[in-house]
Amino acid sequence: MTHEFNHIIEAFLDAKRKGLKSVLASVVALEGSSYRKPGVRMLILENDTMIGAVSGGCVEKDILRQAQSVFETGQAKMMTYDGRYRLGCEGVLYILIEQFEPSEASISAFSESLKSRQAFHIHSNYKKEEGVFEGLGSTIRFKTNSFQLSSFSNEKNELSLFSEELPPCFKLMIFGAEHDAVTLCQLANFNGWEVTIISGPLESKTIGNFPGATAFYSVTPDALELNSIDQETAIVIMSHNYANDLKYLLELKDTKPAYLGLLGPSKRREKLLSQFLEYCPEVDESFIETIFGPAGLNIGAETPQEIAISIISEILSVVRQQTPMSLKEKRTGIHSKSTFN
Repeated sequence: MTHEFNHIIEAFLDAKRKGLKSVLASVVALEGSSYRKPGVRMLILENDTMIGAVSGGCVEKDILRQAQSVFETGQAKMMTYDGRYRLGCEGVLYILIEQFEPSEASISAFSESLKSRQAFHIHSNYKKEEGVFEGLGSTIRFKTNSFQLSSFSNEKNELSLFSEELPPCFKLMIFGAEHDAVTLCQLANFNGWEVTIISGPLESKTIGNFPGATAFYSVTPDALELNSIDQETAIVIMSHNYANDLKYLLELKDTKPAYLGLLGPSKRREKLLSQFLEYCPEVDESFIETIFGPAGLNIGAETPQEIAISIISEILSVVRQQTPMSLKEKRTGIHSKSTFN
């Protein structure tokens, strides 16, 4: 996931400033079932600190032990973890362990991709055997250039290739600055999402009132900057002011978010949409289909914390195209096939 890889980059930079080497462990293939899927990564520092995880806790200690030879020699290696004969997951993990040494240019390109909300790719050469092999390693590719994440030969020697596209970080835009917006912001940030708060210009709020927020704007509806709204963006309108909510909806009519939630009861939604359609009778039907109101899943939520959980859950179900249900009723695998950043 993009936000997890961003945390890895941040940890690497901090370790580099302290003079510590870093090793990257990537799950590149899987046979059977596992807590996490191929593409998950973790960073191991020279002082045995681990950032992230590739399982529910079953394999991390083995990775830490295997990483020691990579620290010593700089040579990438493959390890396998067979969970079929242990407690926990019931699959075989193939894990690439390589010295992590991205260049300044690659980190700069990565930062730019985050800011411009551009997707990028990570390609890893691997082999389904334990040991050291020539050509093991990963490359990060952006729109116009690519960089190796470790030092390795381009001679692949019949290695397999794991490729993953990482989209922009998922973003939540909250239109409103009341106490329930604070709770929703915190939960979204905990989920790894970027969070933007839009407040009215007369409200005495700052980004400091919203722990976990990435950005804060205090503007009138007609002064909104909406170019960054894309299919990796969810919107929740919750200003508790009917006139402001209508203005926000009118300004958003030409955007294409993945989800647009309206806080408040059904009667308020019907009144809001009815008046919205009077102003914009030619609005694209696809925009109307993204509107969910009242926002959230029916879980009996009462408190701001429970309402935030309900809204986040609905966003996840919409973006991952899943029908909410109790997992005990599901007859197939419990994990979504799609990725989420």
